[in-house]
Amino acid sequence: MKIEQYCVGQVGTNCYFAVNEDTKELLVIDPGDSAQMLAGKIRQKGLKPAAVLLTHGHFDHAMAAQELAELFDVKIYAHEAEKNTLEQPGLNVSAMIGRRDSYHADVYVKDKEVLDLAGMEILVLHTPGHTEGGCCYYLEKERVLFSGDTLFCQSVGRTDFPGGSMKKIVRSIKEKLLVLPEEVRVYPGHMDLTTIGMERAQNPFL
Repeated sequence: MKIEQYCVGQVGTNCYFAVNEDTKELLVIDPGDSAQMLAGKIRQKGLKPAAVLLTHGHFDHAMAAQELAELFDVKIYAHEAEKNTLEQPGLNVSAMIGRRDSYHADVYVKDKEVLDLAGMEILVLHTPGHTEGGCCYYLEKERVLFSGDTLFCQSVGRTDFPGGSMKKIVRSIKEKLLVLPEEVRVYPGHMDLTTIGMERAQNPFL
């Protein structure tokens, strides 16, 4: 598997392409903006999107999801507890950029559900705290975690938005993420990459 990272939108969100190099299929994780640019990259590289995965419903992670999904006729996935955040402008904080957007997912997944997409197995880990239905996507075989705004390099996601809770996010990280192998590479929604081992040893919030 190959992972490509694109920084999109006004707040510098990391959008990821998780590419199956054998089949050229890919998963698009958190396309928060720049749908046409991302679509151009997909076409230029001859890739075949299999799904759009959302770690949570804030505008900076979800805003380009529908356009991309329609362009390539694929479905959008999110955790079942994130439906309200996606749909309600007051919860998806699109007002921060002067909009009142409503987003959606086509498939609402459950905690510990295993998705078989693009020839990859993806374990859904419900990690509330940043939002009620925030989740991470863990690819055990590849030792990769897409952590959205739950876990950052030596930090955690902010909890001052509606549905946020510092107690919940710390518990989510300790119970769901830090138990993963230390060599797991963490691809967060903002800023630099890290590993589970590094965060276990050095994250001052945990």
